[in-house]
Amino acid sequence: MMSRNDPDLVRDVKLERASVRRAWTFAQPYRGTILVFLAAIVAEAVLALVPPLAFRSIIDRAIPRADRSLITWLAALVVTAALADAGLAILQRWCSARIGEGLIYDLRVALFAKVQRMPIAFFTRTQTGALTSRLNSDVVGAQTAVTSTLGSVVSNVVVLVTTLAAMVALEWRLTLLALVVLPLFIVPAKRVGRRLQKISRDQMSWNAEMHSQMTERFNVAGAQLVKLFGRSGDEVRTFAGRARKVRDAGIKQAMFGRVFFVALGLVGALGGAAIYGIGAHLVVDGAITAGTLVALAALVTRVYQPLTGLTNARVDLMTAMVSFDRVFEVLDAPEAVSDRPGAVDLVEPRGRIEFRDVWFRYPTAAEVTVPSLEAPSSVGGADPDRDVLRGVTLTIEPGETVALVGASGSGKTTMAGLVPRLYDVTGGSLLVDGRDVRDLTQESLRAAVGVVSQDPHLFHETIGENLRYAKPDATVAELDDACRGARIYETIAALPDSYDTMVGDRGYRLSGGEKQRLAIARLLLKNPTMMILDEATSHLDNENEAHVQAALDEALRGRTALVIAHRLSTVRDADRIVVLDDGLIVEQGTHDELIALDGAYASQVRAGEYGVEIAG
Repeated sequence: MMSRNDPDLVRDVKLERASVRRAWTFAQPYRGTILVFLAAIVAEAVLALVPPLAFRSIIDRAIPRADRSLITWLAALVVTAALADAGLAILQRWCSARIGEGLIYDLRVALFAKVQRMPIAFFTRTQTGALTSRLNSDVVGAQTAVTSTLGSVVSNVVVLVTTLAAMVALEWRLTLLALVVLPLFIVPAKRVGRRLQKISRDQMSWNAEMHSQMTERFNVAGAQLVKLFGRSGDEVRTFAGRARKVRDAGIKQAMFGRVFFVALGLVGALGGAAIYGIGAHLVVDGAITAGTLVALAALVTRVYQPLTGLTNARVDLMTAMVSFDRVFEVLDAPEAVSDRPGAVDLVEPRGRIEFRDVWFRYPTAAEVTVPSLEAPSSVGGADPDRDVLRGVTLTIEPGETVALVGASGSGKTTMAGLVPRLYDVTGGSLLVDGRDVRDLTQESLRAAVGVVSQDPHLFHETIGENLRYAKPDATVAELDDACRGARIYETIAALPDSYDTMVGDRGYRLSGGEKQRLAIARLLLKNPTMMILDEATSHLDNENEAHVQAALDEALRGRTALVIAHRLSTVRDADRIVVLDDGLIVEQGTHDELIALDGAYASQVRAGEYGVEIAG
């Protein structure tokens, strides 16, 4: 048994109350529909009283008097009530669908928009399957709480109140007898509800794990890794274990609910039997009429059914609130990178980039992620608590190409990622055209920055759709020009479907060099002022590298560029080379100047770290 001082109970109650308040904010646009919905429920509950009262009048008045016209009139009244009830039921269903589907839409859009605003660190820690589960099953569960459960609660309350009022008017003693069993409905609800709430929460977590495994193993890279390591059997066993937990939780949930419902039904049946037995004695004694007993017998079922429904509604609401908690957990997650109040657009960018005493360390998990979206084994883990960049000061002039070199982990990629605000500096400032990037809108800043990585991402769509991601209204002529500049036009033109060719998951139907050149064509369509090349040619053979390098030369013309490269040919052509070591700039200059300096860069070149060994 849980006490009121149980910390888990206190936490759940607080979460429920907060979720109810947040749920109401999402339901605000549907207030008019909700009012119509509730009015239809009240009207339907009142109409449901017509048949028992009509039958009472038929038995007590019409039959003894042989009044055929009254019988006909009362029968017509029952039919009219039934037709009106059918119309109200259809109206309720329309209102319920309008509210429910609208709420699903609003929650999904809000979640998707929220995730779009999350920093890149959020995605490095989050399981994709767990995240998509929030957008699907949890959103639907939250919608159930507002429509089905809310409608059930209101309907049952109205039915209970109107039925009890009618019963009191007919015979108050039998009405009190019907209420004797009320504690047997209320007391078990709290205990069963808490138990089902925990089962539901666990089931959702295991479902998310199962979805994550499917998401990661069903893409090309994941499927290939599984096959190459011969782990198919292990994957099936792991999946079966997770699916088994979901199955077992579902069985527990179903059995708890069914046993609870059956027990409540049994209590109601015993109460009904008592009404029949005692009421019959009252009829024999002449205290009430036979018609009154028939009406009370019909009405008493309308007392126990709502009581059962209200008890179940509490259980359903508590389990449905788990979905709301999980949805709002994402909606309330911190946004480590966001637009400042009064942020302005970057207009007509020139491309001057300035690092002023920049310090950076990766954010902690609490700053960027939702613990329940991480793999269970990684919860509580953190990125290294150290400064990745330490007092970096560097100015890149418009149109200048600067190469960043250094050992792995020296801070090159981190430094490049700060320019489009994938992360924010933790100390100092980063300026573009004299403005702190935190004072610029993210959308306008990122529109001015183009990135080509060593493994560019392509969506599982056509070549044309992937290209138009940079410019949705691009014409075929513009696509042709961009592809010619990227040295990929002839390859695409030779395909049977040309721009309508599907590239496959992550572009796996294309070679590495083709993917790179297609990514460069996409950037040429975007036409950014600043370019970031993150080891864009490091995984290519000599022939493909020559094609990609020619495309890059076209892309870099007239643009500010920050190049992370491990090939001497790329580094040598830069206007300036910046050497990083453990988050510090230790050297900078042209290739010839740094070779003459005979420092860290010269040592790396002689050691062949850029693909060519230089003696001496």
